Amino acid sequence: MNEQELKNKSAVQIPVKNIVIHKTKGVETYQPSDQIYVRKVSGFFQKLRQRMNLVYFAFFALLPWVQFNGHQAVLFDIEAQRFTIFGLTLWPQDLTLLAWLFILGAFLLFFVTAFLGRVWCGYMCPQTVWTFIFIWFEEKIEGTANKRKNLDSQKMDFNKFWRKTLKHTSWVLFSLFTAMTFVGYFSPMRDVFIDVFTLNTSLTIASIILFFTFATYGNAGWMRETMCLHMCPYARFQSAMFDQNTLTVSYDAERGENRGPRSRKKDPKELDSDLGDCIDCNLCVQVCPTGIDIRNGLQYECINCGACVDACDGVMDKMNYDRGLIRYATENDLKGKKVKFFRGKLIGYAIVLLVMTTLLVLEIVNRVPVSLDIIRDRNELSKENFNGDIENVYTLKILNMSQTDNTYKLSVRGIEHTTWHGDQVIKVPAADVYTLPISISVDPYELESYMNDITFVIEQVEPESDIKLEHESRFFNKR
Repeated sequence: MNEQELKNKSAVQIPVKNIVIHKTKGVETYQPSDQIYVRKVSGFFQKLRQRMNLVYFAFFALLPWVQFNGHQAVLFDIEAQRFTIFGLTLWPQDLTLLAWLFILGAFLLFFVTAFLGRVWCGYMCPQTVWTFIFIWFEEKIEGTANKRKNLDSQKMDFNKFWRKTLKHTSWVLFSLFTAMTFVGYFSPMRDVFIDVFTLNTSLTIASIILFFTFATYGNAGWMRETMCLHMCPYARFQSAMFDQNTLTVSYDAERGENRGPRSRKKDPKELDSDLGDCIDCNLCVQVCPTGIDIRNGLQYECINCGACVDACDGVMDKMNYDRGLIRYATENDLKGKKVKFFRGKLIGYAIVLLVMTTLLVLEIVNRVPVSLDIIRDRNELSKENFNGDIENVYTLKILNMSQTDNTYKLSVRGIEHTTWHGDQVIKVPAADVYTLPISISVDPYELESYMNDITFVIEQVEPESDIKLEHESRFFNKR
C-alpha cells in the first residue's frame, strides 16, 4: 500500500468519540457477579411507575377470574384448540388474527421506543415489575439497601436466618401464585387453584406450575438485572429505533461538569467557577436497578425507569439548584437544538399503526363465526341408487365459533332438482363441532359432465341472524 492509498484510507475512517469515565470515590464499579443493593427513592416518576406496576399486576392477577357469558372471559385453551377473548372465540383457522395482533403490538413498541425510548422496560416489562415487587419484599423484611448489604456480610445467626428464611419463603409463595395465575390463562382458573390446593392436579399442570415458579423465583429474585443486561434481545436492537429526538434519561454534562462536593449552605454563585451542579453524591448510581452510572452517557443497560431522575431532583432541591440535571431529554435538547417530536419516523409508524388497526377491526367485524368443512367419501366417488339417480356421499363438519348455541339451515345449489338425504336443520352447541353425514342424489339427465361444481350453503336461523357461509365442492357423475 503506497502513501497515497494510506491517505485515502485515513480520509474515510469514521471518527471515534472518546468518552471519559469518571472514577467515583467510595463506589465500586459494577461487575457481572456483583449484587446490586437498590436504594429506595421517592419522586414523581417512581410514584408513576409504582401505580402503573400495580395496575399491570392487578390486571394480570384478576383477568383470568373474570366471567363473560358464563365462561372464563380470557382462556387460551390449547388442548381444545380455541382461544376465548371475551365475546371472541378464535380457532386454528383464525391464527391470522393473532398474527395481526402480534404485528400490531410490535409496531406499537417501535412507535413508543422511537418517541420515549425504553420506557416499556422501565414501567411495564414483567421482568421489571416482578423485580421491584421482590425488592419490596426485601425492604420490608431486611431493611434498607445499607442494612441488606450489612446483613449479607454478617455471619449466619438467628437474626439473619429468620430474615433470609422469611424473604425466600415470600418469594417462593409469590412465584407460586404467579405461576398458578399464568397457567390459569391456559386452563380454567377455578380448576387450577382447586386442584393445586387439594393436591389433585395432573402431572402436566403440576410440572408447568413448578417450572414457572422456579423461573419467576430465579429471574426476579436472583438474576434481575442480568436478564436486562445479557439476555433481553430488546436491549440489543433498541438503539436502531433511537434518533436525536428520542426522549431518554440523560445527564446534562454541560451543566453538571466538573463534579465535586460542596457545602449545602454555600451560595452557588460563590463556588469555584470550574464546578458544575453535580455534587458527585452517587445517588443516581445507588438507585439504579441495573447498576449503571447515567453520567457516563446513554447506555443500552438503561431501562428508562427514571429512578436516577427522582434521586437527582431530590438532591438539587436540597442544594437549592434547579431540577433537571438528570432528566428525560433528547440529544438535540442537550445540545440546545430544536426538538422535533413530529418527524418522519414517528409519522410513518403512526400511519402503519392506523392502517393495521383498521384492517384488524375490519377483519374481526367481517369475520363469519361459523366454519364448514366438507369431506367426500374417498372409497366411492359416486354410485347409482335404487331409483337410478346418481348419489354422492359427504361428511359435513360444522364448527360454531361463537359463544352461543345456534341453529343452522343447510342447502346446496349449482345443480337443479337435487335431493338431500339427511338433516338440513341442525343445532350446534357453542364452540363445538357438529359432524353430519349426508348424501346428495341427482337425476343423471341433470348432469352436464362427469365433474360438476356445487355450492353448500349454511345459514343461521336461530337466533335470527344474517350470518351466511358458502363452500364450494364437486358432484361426480358415474362413468
